Amino acid sequence: MRRQPGITRAEAARRQGLSTGSATEIVSRLRRLSLVDEVPAPSGARGRPTSVLVPHPDGPVVLAIDLRHNGWESAYALLDGEPKPLASGAVAGQDPGRVVARLASAVARARRRFGGRLRAVSVAVAATVRDSRVVQFDTFRWEDVDLAGIVTGGLPLLVGNDATLAGVAEARRGAAKAARTSLHLTVLVGVGGILVVDGAPVAGATGAAGEFGHLPFGDPSSECPSCGAKGCWDLQVDGRALARLLGDPAPPDPYRYTTEVIAAAEGDDWARAAVAHVAGALGRGIAGLVNAYDPEVVTLGGLGPQLVGTAEEAFQNSYRQGLMRFRRGSPPPIIAAAYRQDGPLRGAIELGLDLVVCEAGLSAWSAEQGPGHRTTGSAGRVDRPRTVPQELVTGSEMYEASHRARNQEHQEQRKSNGNKRAEAPR
Repeated sequence: MRRQPGITRAEAARRQGLSTGSATEIVSRLRRLSLVDEVPAPSGARGRPTSVLVPHPDGPVVLAIDLRHNGWESAYALLDGEPKPLASGAVAGQDPGRVVARLASAVARARRRFGGRLRAVSVAVAATVRDSRVVQFDTFRWEDVDLAGIVTGGLPLLVGNDATLAGVAEARRGAAKAARTSLHLTVLVGVGGILVVDGAPVAGATGAAGEFGHLPFGDPSSECPSCGAKGCWDLQVDGRALARLLGDPAPPDPYRYTTEVIAAAEGDDWARAAVAHVAGALGRGIAGLVNAYDPEVVTLGGLGPQLVGTAEEAFQNSYRQGLMRFRRGSPPPIIAAAYRQDGPLRGAIELGLDLVVCEAGLSAWSAEQGPGHRTTGSAGRVDRPRTVPQELVTGSEMYEASHRARNQEHQEQRKSNGNKRAEAPR
């Protein structure tokens, strides 16, 4: 259902090489477990009336939270992975303890609403993340803030960098879904991203990989005020770079400053030249990453597409000149991300659902669906106590779970392809 919304039972059976009878039996079992339901297909389709597979309305739920430089928002999703908005709030000027308390309240409200159906909480943060800890959040000047306190009672918590999770969303359901290996970059306050292989992020030992903005692609004499390293690429590709080029003081909100300069570039030669300089720095850095990682496609989110669109020639020249010679004939295309606003939220949902649909997650859910089991979600229905203990999921464990889930999907796809070949006329 995640890979192909609106799939019919017959098509799912064909892909898995199942007979009609087997498919009917399996769907019935999944319906009894409150995992899958069938509803009439949208009207207007040709042929006989049919039905499509959808998430069961009383099925598992994942809560996702996106913590950004200017606020936070939350959404929940069923097994199809489509985010449904829940709540939002501001965080500017608040200390870490207050923010964690607000997020904990949002999780508690979701748990009261969904009861035992809530299977995981997945958080995207515009910061450097290691396991459940925010080790560096430039906008709020946070260091070593633990987010584990936003959940209680053994509910699994996953925490990931926002650009990493946006890359997951693009690779699985967005602009890079046709590619096996993709590189994603997001330009907001600085630049971050991730390499995604077979739908799973290559996120390092603790989930902190992808801090591309702290590669030494910039001026080696400049010390990064965020991390202490010298020559960080971050300082060349966002509002701070534009301000230096235009002789302005460092902006308190580099994201907003960048949008203002881009808007002014149409009629202001100085602004246009500054954007071209920054777009060139972005193109050179992407070329270096392409040389290192060999992706099939590069997706660009945040303010990246606007920078490129304003200074296309400068960007493309720098990109091609920075590529190794053998790549220049057919360089990986750089395309705008499909999910400009909610990519991190969608990626957080994807990895949360990986936990739900893995073997251990489905076994835990099935164990709770015994006689007399009741869930919240309908009037007069309540939740019974949880019977399967669950705990914090570290960053490395989260991405390992993602790899296992994707490997299982690829095995199923290979099986489906084998069935198609067997059915083909000889």
